[in-house]
Amino acid sequence: MPDDDHGLAALLGGGADSLGGRARREPLVGLRLQARRSRELPCGLSRAQQRARQHRVGAEAFAGEPLTEGPGRLAAFRGERPELVRLPGRSLGVTHDHQPHGPEHSLPLVRTFRYVVADVFTDTPLEGNALAVFTDGRGLDDEEMQRLARELNLSETVFVLPPEIGGHARIRIFTPSVELPFAGHPTLGSAFVLGGPLQVLEIRLETVRGIVPVALERDQGRIVFGRMVQPLPTWKPYGDAEALLAAIGLERSELPVEHYDNGAQFVYVGLGSVEELAALRPDVSALTDLSGLLGVYCFAGEGTQWRSRMFAPGGGVAEDPATGSAAGPLAVHLARHGRIGFGQEIEITQGVEIGRPSTLFARAYGTAEQLERVEVGGSAVLVARGEFRLP
Repeated sequence: MPDDDHGLAALLGGGADSLGGRARREPLVGLRLQARRSRELPCGLSRAQQRARQHRVGAEAFAGEPLTEGPGRLAAFRGERPELVRLPGRSLGVTHDHQPHGPEHSLPLVRTFRYVVADVFTDTPLEGNALAVFTDGRGLDDEEMQRLARELNLSETVFVLPPEIGGHARIRIFTPSVELPFAGHPTLGSAFVLGGPLQVLEIRLETVRGIVPVALERDQGRIVFGRMVQPLPTWKPYGDAEALLAAIGLERSELPVEHYDNGAQFVYVGLGSVEELAALRPDVSALTDLSGLLGVYCFAGEGTQWRSRMFAPGGGVAEDPATGSAAGPLAVHLARHGRIGFGQEIEITQGVEIGRPSTLFARAYGTAEQLERVEVGGSAVLVARGEFRLP
């Protein structure tokens, strides 16, 4: 496989427990390949598992042998060219480029950090919420991660690291200005990036708020949908609702203005119609000045169909195209206040006003007194790759 051949199948080239890496060197990022079935897996998963076993494209098929020696076993991956951004195992993450030079033209050592870009909560390129995933974040310190996230200037950027508490991999999530303990579209997007070649039913990603399992649905080997079980949120009344409404340009909210925290933090404001939602022109400076406020999540709709907009100037995001970490608490908020039933799935459309339409699905189980489970799902598509060369 050429060095510039960025196939994600090469993630397993160094053995079943590695996410890439040079031959005879420490694996880049360990992946635990335990196929786990979630409580509610989509019906297509069992067929995908049978196909994987039939063609031996599971992780066990690659253990201990180079991918170039098993062309038949790569057939499932080769059929996924639009979805599998190519990342070579031997140059997946951190590499050291050595330039030939003489004593008069010595060049400094360069570190190369590779990333892929996924559009999340959509199956259409250039829609949804764009995410960068650095598939090997080792060798980067906290400041460098933050500066790279600022350089890319996407809503969030992810850095993949070896697992520590029993997951397949650990992820760190940065906006252009802060690190987040948890976020929805980075978790789902990372599941698509890392889960593509593994043929597992569920990938478990470690976040600051604990392990987030993501059930993966495939169609002919290609991941088409993921559903994550989010950390359970806590909630409380928002203490400065009047100032918040004034900053948004509203006089009132249709439901109580409440602050939810599931690792990301949002204040929820209900509007009377989708037209009112689309017409919002918030005062960004006023929102930024509100102490401790990360995101303002505005919504409108009824039944199972909802529209939303999320403003997070305090986190470096003026308006977010799709906010997975806010979608789960929205289902909780609506169920707590009687707009939907617990266990009822809602479809949320977001990002229309900024030309990045996104579709999210959310559901909350339990009661207003005892929340049991929050799920958020959607699609993603891999659209680009690149690398940073740093001293």
